[in-house]
Amino acid sequence: MAEKTVPARAQDKVPLSSEETRSQERYITPPVDIYETADGLVVKADLPGVDKENLDVRVEHNLLTIRGKAAHTAPGEPVYREYGLVNFFRQFELNERVDQSKISAELKHGVLTLNLPKAEEAKPRTIMLKVE
Repeated sequence: MAEKTVPARAQDKVPLSSEETRSQERYITPPVDIYETADGLVVKADLPGVDKENLDVRVEHNLLTIRGKAAHTAPGEPVYREYGLVNFFRQFELNERVDQSKISAELKHGVLTLNLPKAEEAKPRTIMLKVE
């Protein structure tokens, strides 16, 4: 599985002197850990502030896309804020060794866990020997 880089969009490169008429949607790359198990790959992505309703995980044309929108969960309007939450976006290119129809996802405490099982043809198998 290789990461598919996403080129910077032209609208993200706004000159400092220009007037902003609407807020630009910006994304950052969430940090991920990828583990290989006997059954496939496990991808863990940190997505703080993202809940199930604001998370989109999909596979199209061998491309795994993770897109999440973070939101503050505190009640009321903020009086003072030192940081703003941003949206997350990351893509990975999958190969034929991943069974894309059996990918599963779980979001718990801001950590997305994806299980990408190996395709049957990619799993190692034992060959029985005949001794004569």
